[in-house]
Amino acid sequence: MSRIVVALLWLLHWLPLSMQAPIGRGLGLLLYWIIAPRRKVVLTNLRLCFPDQSEAERRALAKEHFALAGRSLLERGIAWFASEERMRRIVRVQGEEMLAKLIEDRQPVILLTPHFLGLDLGGTRLASSFDCVSIYARQKDPVIDRWLYHGRSRFGSQVLLRRDESVRASIKAMKEIRPFYYLPDMDNGPEDSVFVPFFGVQAATLSALPRLAKLGGAVVVPCVTRMQPGGEGYVVELGEPWTDFPTNDVEADTRRMNACIEDMVRTMPAQYYWVHRRFKTRPPGEPKIY
Repeated sequence: MSRIVVALLWLLHWLPLSMQAPIGRGLGLLLYWIIAPRRKVVLTNLRLCFPDQSEAERRALAKEHFALAGRSLLERGIAWFASEERMRRIVRVQGEEMLAKLIEDRQPVILLTPHFLGLDLGGTRLASSFDCVSIYARQKDPVIDRWLYHGRSRFGSQVLLRRDESVRASIKAMKEIRPFYYLPDMDNGPEDSVFVPFFGVQAATLSALPRLAKLGGAVVVPCVTRMQPGGEGYVVELGEPWTDFPTNDVEADTRRMNACIEDMVRTMPAQYYWVHRRFKTRPPGEPKIY
């Protein structure tokens, strides 16, 4: 089955985005109705994070999220198969000169990259310009695992680290002046996490960002990839480097990270990865949410 999926993505990647987009949206809306457990997760997350919205508004937002998720699945073929020239046309980077200057100045950089639907295409596009380091989670399906790895490593000289590899490897790569494409906003359980608010809800949040920044002498640069309508492609936005970070307060630094992610989400709420059970791990004594 996975080989059929890969073959389909290869065939579809030849189409212009203006044709891929409606096919992907249709797939996503179909999944909205078929995958009831994930639909429930999305609606639960939206209810917790946007309590002021009506039920109808949240359902409309959930449907749009699934439609865009379908797009991101089909358009992943671009990351896997498109030429570098086409990749650069489809995915534009705002702030590339700023990042290049930091690298020229031998400044270690952490790209704070939350889980938005366009992050794979954004990461592949950045890899066409910079030799980066990122964390790689092995997939159960060996075929999908192979192509995901290929998509993230086919340009330049990328370093992909397993989740179980030591922090030391990440620090070493950053000190080689490889921008660290870092995704810190999943619920990975209580280990190495602190409970800080995310949209007002206590969320188990990895506290590694300030520690990595301190150990690596790195500056944090917010990084988000925005899916544009129809055939307009993607835009990677690199924000201004953070100042006064890290501090001596890990919890406060982690709260700052979540607040930054919240600001990003508010600008395009349908594109955040709501299918993840973000509030799975609860503080002691609190009931389960999902």
